[in-house]
Amino acid sequence: MNKTWVTPGGVHPPENKLQSVTQSIGQLPIPETLVIPLSQHIGAAAIPCVEVGQTVLKGQVIAKPAGVVSIPMHAPTSGTVSAIEHRPIAHSSGMLAPCIEITSDGADTWIEHEGISDYEHISPAKLVEMVGNAGISGMGGAGFPSAVKLNPGRQRPIDTLIVNATECEPYITADDSAIRERAEEIVEGIKILSAILDHPSHIMIGIEDNKPEAIEALAPHVEGTGISVVVFPTKYPSGGEKQLIYILTGQELPSGKLPADIGMVCINIGTTYAIKRAIIDGEPLVSRVTTVTGDAVGIQRNYDTLIGTPVSHLLSHNEYDQQAGGRVVMGGPMMGFTLPSADVPNCQNHQLYSGAQLRRNSR
Repeated sequence: MNKTWVTPGGVHPPENKLQSVTQSIGQLPIPETLVIPLSQHIGAAAIPCVEVGQTVLKGQVIAKPAGVVSIPMHAPTSGTVSAIEHRPIAHSSGMLAPCIEITSDGADTWIEHEGISDYEHISPAKLVEMVGNAGISGMGGAGFPSAVKLNPGRQRPIDTLIVNATECEPYITADDSAIRERAEEIVEGIKILSAILDHPSHIMIGIEDNKPEAIEALAPHVEGTGISVVVFPTKYPSGGEKQLIYILTGQELPSGKLPADIGMVCINIGTTYAIKRAIIDGEPLVSRVTTVTGDAVGIQRNYDTLIGTPVSHLLSHNEYDQQAGGRVVMGGPMMGFTLPSADVPNCQNHQLYSGAQLRRNSR
């Protein structure tokens, strides 16, 4: 059993997670329109490479990266580009941002794509290039381009890979549900990460003890792999990168330093799954698991949601009662923010839409 360390402080807010894990991950009807923000990550916004009126297929590149710290954007479904303009997005500032709107044709037709199963014989640089081309950034909240984080060209050897399955924010169960249903693919994604990072000597999945079903789902797939599932007591904010590194290794990340500076890389579960899909299935990131929950929605569930889906679309399919919910919150009650409008689109690193009143879920 792996040793763990206890972080100072922390709180134990009501978890409110059971409501949204009574059903499997669902699928929503394709929205009539999807709005894809061109800046869903830390770094420069992607640059459109399509025109209004152009037809596109699912997975097609619609915006190219604008520099090293940037990622491309892909069409979440097939249809026609109906607008390229500034729109409201899910951000606490309420400001507008450049977006591409696609009007769906309802067919959801993919571009031709294929992945590689024999990734152990592909160079780390090529694997990182594939991750970058798939438009993947950190899906735990920070939104740092994954190809930059995994770049093997650094002069800092990595001996520890930490996969963050903590999900300590109340209400959110996207990662928990994904592990329960996709454990084999997630572990395959971890193996890909290991190959990219030249097989670190320590590979750990950090997970809180309030996710017994997810822990059980991982067990048969990590057996004999050298990957450790490290379970530790539930406490907020154990999911923070610095906190998780300390819990699992006892090392403190110095101020102003990155995990790579002390030989570590920390990757979110959702990102790990997306990397598996990019390498083995050849699919760019066009959807993510999203939790819809709170007192004001009649159905509380996780959905595999297309990037760019309007929040209003999610709410309308989950019996949202506007009278019961004074605010719609992006994120959980600890780190979330009130949306300026329910018409804003979801993004890669957004995990929760809560129809619950904040006064019931206050900080």
